[in-house]
Amino acid sequence: MLNSRILKNKIHFIDGKGYKAYQEIEGEYDFGKYQLFIDHVQGDPFAAPSKVRVRVNQKLARFPSALYQTKIRQIALTDYLARYFAQACRKFGTGLRGTGNSGLIAIDHGKQEILERSAVVINQDFVEARFVCGLPARGRTILGRAAEAIFFQAIPQIVEASLFYAALNQNELHEFIILAEDQEAIRSSLEQLSLVAFIGNGSILPRFSGASDAPLKGPRVVPFQSPPDLEVAFKVPNHGVIKGMGIPKGVTLIVGGGYHGKSTLLRAIERGVYNHIPGDGREWVIAIKDAVKIRAEDGRRVEKVDISPFINNLPFGQDTRCFSTENASGSTSQAANIIEAVEMGARLLLIDEDTSATNFMIRDMRMQALVAKEKEPITPFLDKVRLLLKDLGVSTILVVGGSGDYLDVADTVIMMDEYRPRNVTDRAKMITRQYQSNRKPEGGEHFGEIRPRVPLPKSFDPQRGRKIKVAAKGMETVLFGHYQIELDYVEQLVDISQTRAIADIIYYAWKKYFDGFRTLRQALEEVERDLDRHGLDIISPFKGKAGDYARPRKYEVAAAINRLRSLEIR
Repeated sequence: MLNSRILKNKIHFIDGKGYKAYQEIEGEYDFGKYQLFIDHVQGDPFAAPSKVRVRVNQKLARFPSALYQTKIRQIALTDYLARYFAQACRKFGTGLRGTGNSGLIAIDHGKQEILERSAVVINQDFVEARFVCGLPARGRTILGRAAEAIFFQAIPQIVEASLFYAALNQNELHEFIILAEDQEAIRSSLEQLSLVAFIGNGSILPRFSGASDAPLKGPRVVPFQSPPDLEVAFKVPNHGVIKGMGIPKGVTLIVGGGYHGKSTLLRAIERGVYNHIPGDGREWVIAIKDAVKIRAEDGRRVEKVDISPFINNLPFGQDTRCFSTENASGSTSQAANIIEAVEMGARLLLIDEDTSATNFMIRDMRMQALVAKEKEPITPFLDKVRLLLKDLGVSTILVVGGSGDYLDVADTVIMMDEYRPRNVTDRAKMITRQYQSNRKPEGGEHFGEIRPRVPLPKSFDPQRGRKIKVAAKGMETVLFGHYQIELDYVEQLVDISQTRAIADIIYYAWKKYFDGFRTLRQALEEVERDLDRHGLDIISPFKGKAGDYARPRKYEVAAAINRLRSLEIR
């Protein structure tokens, strides 16, 4: 490892030269209190910024091992440190100066969710931050003094402020970690209480706007308060007893008038698969980890999915036990989304009638009388939701405002009234006895078979011309070879860094596990085990330590693969 003076000399030597001369500074440098790694130098000022790491020995950083002794504590600590490092970048960074990204210093960091990330790594030996720098230039001429200011003024101040335990707000850090630990404790306890979700009393569910996931503030915001007959309590390791509404396994309806908070509650639950930062308002909104949001998705591709539990006897004899289409309808896309989620192991489906296909959800008595069953290919979700529970153990939480027929199949009915929940299950049962539907059940005796699918490796081609093209293009698009995978309607994807990881996981799984014999679920569970053992670095296809991944769930990875338009199933 070279002395930092050598880096300074190199910068002086290349000052005023063409941008390519920056390649000379790649390498490892000892700055005394920390080590600096310049892993990759950008090709020009407009290219993606250069990749840099700093590493502080634990003898100097002095982070207590108790802060990272468990997986959840390590995730929370590194998430917090990335946020703190980003804050220091804003405070001490030199700012954009020159052409393109010149002067940029930035690190990948989180928003409202606490995610496993690759931006910061900590263990008993060191703490390491991975970030990017825009090496400064005017046009394509190197600005040596500006580069020296980055490496010898800005970065040392950023490191001092964010990677030494003594420099941090230790009370804030401790609260951040133990909050995540307690959220995870509740998630782990839901099963033993036969619950699928929990909403803590005092939670703030509404968000600031459609463009901001921050909590809504103001005197009209209604804190969540559980109905007494649905209230449960959890004794957590750090925050004592947390009380709130438990949603039991089974079929749960969320009903109420428009604009009274039905969809807001469901959206909070869908994000409850993740832990949240202090002050988010949803810190105590917890869902089981295998909860999956389902919706209609007109136009998506479907490849050999057995949608026969819902759709049969299509015109022209198309086989729905092995259904494929380049342009799914609302009903076929929603059927495929459910089957694909259950195929991957989903145990809770979250559905909002607002984003569902009406003909997939309901078929009332009058329509049954008008259109005979043998002329209707669709078996509505109404007739399968209980069989899904009975045969496969999959619960459903469903927002309903317009179809009272669902009251016949519900175990629990929660009414939202001006953002306040009420348990109206008994009243709903009374109404079903008083006003009988008289529709004929059409779901049969069993839900139907979930067929595991085996992806064929030949259907994955990451090359575009001579180059490998695997990348995220924003949060909702993955580029894979010649194809764009659209993830606009995969609603539990929350961070572009997850999308970056999804892109490289597909490439990794294709190289290592898509062998034409493993099922999609088996292959992705192998990837999960690799991530558990080796961390996110394992999926990086390039030399160097990637600092811009956040770990996605297998459900979002599978959703991307299922939407790849070249996908072929055996």
